[in-house]
Amino acid sequence: MADEKKDGLRQDAGKRGEDAQAAGAPNDSIAEKIDSEAHLSNAELELMADAQGGSGMEVKRIGYAQLIWRRFVRQKSAMVGLVILVVMVLLAVFGPFMTKFTYTDPDFTALNVPPNARHWFGTDGGGFDLFACVVHGLGRSLTIGIVYAVLTTIIAAIVGTAIAYARGVGEKVGMWLLDMLLIIPSFLLVAMIVRSASGTTGWITLILGLTAFGWIGYARTLRTMALSLRERDYVRAAKYMGVPPIRIIVRHLIPNLGSILILDTVLGVISGINSETAYSFLGLGIKAPDTSLGYLLSQGSSAMLSAPWVILIPSVVLIVLCVSMQLIGDGLRDAIDPYSRAAGKVEDDADAESKAEAEAAEPAL
Repeated sequence: MADEKKDGLRQDAGKRGEDAQAAGAPNDSIAEKIDSEAHLSNAELELMADAQGGSGMEVKRIGYAQLIWRRFVRQKSAMVGLVILVVMVLLAVFGPFMTKFTYTDPDFTALNVPPNARHWFGTDGGGFDLFACVVHGLGRSLTIGIVYAVLTTIIAAIVGTAIAYARGVGEKVGMWLLDMLLIIPSFLLVAMIVRSASGTTGWITLILGLTAFGWIGYARTLRTMALSLRERDYVRAAKYMGVPPIRIIVRHLIPNLGSILILDTVLGVISGINSETAYSFLGLGIKAPDTSLGYLLSQGSSAMLSAPWVILIPSVVLIVLCVSMQLIGDGLRDAIDPYSRAAGKVEDDADAESKAEAEAAEPAL
């Protein structure tokens, strides 16, 4: 690296010498300046190169988060997913204020009415405005998915890294507990817990039930990835200095898994929404008077032939929401991976000039 900088400085010095000679500067002073720069040590040359920035411009340094964002915005599909998600969130927040109907007040003068100027998405068999129900259900499903993803990621990160750091008997016991938790029929247990909850607070109980068993698979994955981190020098140094294990886990292990945790959180939102939809569709999740996308699908399945908009509109909203989250997850995965095409290509000034000359030399068609 130092030799490359030395060669670059010598070339820059040669160019400056030619420019100075063309301007009428004495040859002896030019030769002395070039010779003095050529005999500098590698450390001095590195400092000079850092100060000059290679091309005489200040070197711009960016953080890791900004680098990931730049790679993310290069992908059109990821940006499309982000725009769709933002629109969905805005619709869930401000949608209830866009209509005079609410998801709890039926309009008995309009039963199973198709979409029209009064009811934008139509009504169901009970006279409930479908637009009001969809925007409320969208917000409820997003809330469940986001809270579930955040809670499971936090628990999995702490437990997985703690098991990896424990070593010996502690690691074996932790892995045995994870294996035992995996064989528990979580679907039936969550269904029994949520079924006993009321309609207004059922979504909170559903989040707790899903979180109680949703972190186990993530913890196993993070434990495997943390095995290499526990052998790093900074982890060993902190351990020999007497730093408490919980502080090593929180300050050194978990932050170095940040990119994976972000990706798991985004994909966990999809998992939470799909789980809520499955439970609610079977009548084991969200119940009236509350509503969600899964509950709307459950209620509209009986009227698929007579009023198809009752099930088609919530289905489209659910599919678009999941697809947008999947696009964002794929974009983050490519942005985090340094070998993906999202990392871009670095071209120096010589490459840019040669490319421009080649394009200019091509005959016009």
